Amino acid sequence: MSFKQLNIIEPIARALTLQGYAQATPIQTQAIPPLLKGNDLMGCAQTGTGKTAAFAIPILTGLSQLGKPQGKRTIKALAVAPTRELAIQIAESFRDYGKYLNLKTAVIYGGVSQHPQTKELISGVDILVATPGRLLDLINQKFISLSHIRYFVLDEADMMLDMGMIHDVRKIITYLPPVRQNMMFSATMPEEIAKLAESILKNPVRIDVAPVGRTIDIVRQSVMFVDKMNKVPLLIDLLKQEDIESALVFSRTKHGADKIVKFLSRAGLQAQAIHGNKSQNARQFALNNFKERKTRILVATDIAARGLDIDQLSHVFNVDLPEVPETYVHRIGRTGRAGMGGTAITFCSADERPYLKAIEKLIGKPVPEIKDHRYPMTSPIEVIEEKKVQPPVKKPFVGKSSTARKDKKFFHSQRSQSKPSERSSKKA
Repeated sequence: MSFKQLNIIEPIARALTLQGYAQATPIQTQAIPPLLKGNDLMGCAQTGTGKTAAFAIPILTGLSQLGKPQGKRTIKALAVAPTRELAIQIAESFRDYGKYLNLKTAVIYGGVSQHPQTKELISGVDILVATPGRLLDLINQKFISLSHIRYFVLDEADMMLDMGMIHDVRKIITYLPPVRQNMMFSATMPEEIAKLAESILKNPVRIDVAPVGRTIDIVRQSVMFVDKMNKVPLLIDLLKQEDIESALVFSRTKHGADKIVKFLSRAGLQAQAIHGNKSQNARQFALNNFKERKTRILVATDIAARGLDIDQLSHVFNVDLPEVPETYVHRIGRTGRAGMGGTAITFCSADERPYLKAIEKLIGKPVPEIKDHRYPMTSPIEVIEEKKVQPPVKKPFVGKSSTARKDKKFFHSQRSQSKPSERSSKKA
């Protein structure tokens, strides 16, 4: 369906045309009409389905009909997002779609100085996009009042649950006026999120688009079985291929992401990393370089990457398999966005085989294996899994005989060998 058929007001329609938007996505087609009527809405949809426009367009339409503000601008629309990157992108979308409207959008998030943000708030704002922690902080400092809110959006609610932000969200809701329009979006619907939705939404319209268990059909998925020590060499080998225009590489840990970037750089492949230990400026710099194609490879952890809006991403590489199968769907959803094709390649070591089985169970089909590569797995998976199930039994040291002393020496060496892996496990 075209945006013209959705009866979008002329200034917003003009801005959408400028952005190259012509056809609405399924969630936009289903969400915009009831939101324009003033209904609350619960959307179950992954990032990449176009949900930002689905809630931004109705909010901008409603605010534009209020007329020119009298006196200082007050915050009338609030969108809460779990990460800094997602908050920035939502604010950019509001500005892009509202380019020809007399509305001001601000974004606030932690990890940076609050002074530029408070300065903008003091001058007056119509639409505020925020992460929970910084929002509550500035509310407590009296820089923000939510008493004039007409529209409230909670985006990526399940991610907030995973990050332990639900308590903050419940506190934010206590500052909102009772009469308002509510919009809530979540890729999955765990029990805690369902309860939160019941407490926020009033007779909501329910929309389900691209359920988490169904991966985007146009994404070409494959798996390569490889020993853990050969994962990075295999990644380097694949990234040197000319047909890979852009690649988002996933690591399970922050340390792992930095390590991958280091080895890629040594191999002559320019890459940058984004994760929680990076400053906001460093993360935004790396993301902008990737979006502008100054950097071809971006290495990320799940928390830092979820919600990233990257156009025309050709490849996603899962160097480490996620422990939660739904995370796999979020990862490969970075490519294949807005109906465009993409490729997702997963590396699976022997100890990660159970994670792959869980993923295949979730998506309802096996991930095709690519066997023809330079680093095939050397150890049979079944043998390694059997060792994990039946660990060797250590005999206690019982005396000072030569045999016992040898046993004691053996066990001490085993303990010293196990400590580095234990330390690395704690770090991860």
